[in-house]
Amino acid sequence: MPVPPILPPPVMLGALTLWSPDVELQRKLIVALVAWVVASITLPRGRRQLAVWPLVLMALAPLPFLASLIFPESPDAPVLAVDGTRFFLLASLLQSLLLVVVVSLWERFAKPIPQIFLDVFRWLMLATALVAILYESGVNAGNLFTGSALVTAALGFALKDTLGNVFSGLAIHAEHPFEVGDWIQYDQNQAHIGRVVEINWRATKVITLDEAYVIIPNGQLAQASIRNFTKPEPWSRRSLFVITPYHVPPQRVQAIILEAIRGSFGVLEHPAPSVVTNDFKERGVEHWVRLFTTEFDKRDRVDGMARDRIWYALSRYGIEIPVATHAVRLTEVPAAVPEAADAVIERRIESLGRVGLLDSLDAGQVRRLATGNAERLYAAGEQVVRQGAAGDRLFVILSGSVEVSAREGEKPAVRLAVLGPGDYFGEMSLMTGAARTATVTTLQETRLLEVCKDSFGRILVEKPGLVEQVGAALRERLASRSRAIAVQESLPSEPAQDIFARIRDFFAM
Repeated sequence: MPVPPILPPPVMLGALTLWSPDVELQRKLIVALVAWVVASITLPRGRRQLAVWPLVLMALAPLPFLASLIFPESPDAPVLAVDGTRFFLLASLLQSLLLVVVVSLWERFAKPIPQIFLDVFRWLMLATALVAILYESGVNAGNLFTGSALVTAALGFALKDTLGNVFSGLAIHAEHPFEVGDWIQYDQNQAHIGRVVEINWRATKVITLDEAYVIIPNGQLAQASIRNFTKPEPWSRRSLFVITPYHVPPQRVQAIILEAIRGSFGVLEHPAPSVVTNDFKERGVEHWVRLFTTEFDKRDRVDGMARDRIWYALSRYGIEIPVATHAVRLTEVPAAVPEAADAVIERRIESLGRVGLLDSLDAGQVRRLATGNAERLYAAGEQVVRQGAAGDRLFVILSGSVEVSAREGEKPAVRLAVLGPGDYFGEMSLMTGAARTATVTTLQETRLLEVCKDSFGRILVEKPGLVEQVGAALRERLASRSRAIAVQESLPSEPAQDIFARIRDFFAM
């Protein structure tokens, strides 16, 4: 009786043709492929890259057949090839079902699930597929985990920190103390403040204000007291401390500071800034300035520009920031010679002489205005006057430059003019008390001479005939300004009224 030739089993033929006559295996391949197609179609547009993982598992399904060719003499090779293929197909099926349920359906009604949770579910699906195949093959999978207490203890000890970071990462995603893009402080060191750029299995990555890339283990973050500067609201509060002399009333200082920081870079109007008396120091009264900003990444610039505004404002009102006093021995050096008082007056007289509105005043009256009024120093970007605000003084530009702008309703402001040394503004408010018709903003550090109502009123009382002369000059200036405004986007000009009557009423003449 002839011996039949030894033929490779069907599954071995499948290793060569990547095809198996096992109907059950083919059915599982079709089911896994259908599940992958459904997942690919139903995934949101920005999440379709997640379908690559189950596709890779399906592509690896023929690999066990190819591996069995290495051991053609082993009787267990065909069985292992079939079990390996079943594992990859079952794992691909479970991954596709996970995407359909957790991503396609869940994210249509709720927030996207964090990536770390999705990764945990993926590994659980792989473990589930492995245990299922082992049970189908007659292997007690429980023995794999309980067979060696020594190996289990060694693995647990070796992976203690890693597992701690993983579970801490899960807790961070579950509790949402911060998210990617938030600014946090992760310990008591003020330098350890950064913007979260990534949260993964092991660590959280932040970029500090110094542009340093810091990786913080999740286990360390889970035990730390975290300050979130971005939540629950997008703004955060900044604190500045200013000391002023005891002889200046605190409420006056607080009003000056609030007006100074209004409109400063990054300072929000809502929530509104506030100033309170914080403490009484040896140097003077300490004021706590509290402002809010959404420019947390530029917080140093926000603080610095607010301090600049405060310094200029206090300087304009003659309030000096006291310095600490110490008993020290100094070597006297030649001091800078201050500008002589007479030179200051002459400089003011020269500037007032270029004010056409005051041409009718004699030299004595101009000198009285120069000596009876004060100079004010403004920082770049400060608003000297605001459109619609009340006023009673004229400003003469001694140095620097300003921009004059106005707006109609909710339309954007329109630039009307740029004024430099020798120019002046605010004459209508000085003469009639009318509200400011435009906003004047400094373009650079600017020194202004303020001519107030009281000093000018004393001159008019002594010489009432000046009302007609000054009123005529004012009316001519208003007419030229109205023509300039008419050119700019149809802004409303000052209505024609009896200038002389308004001047007499304002000065009670």
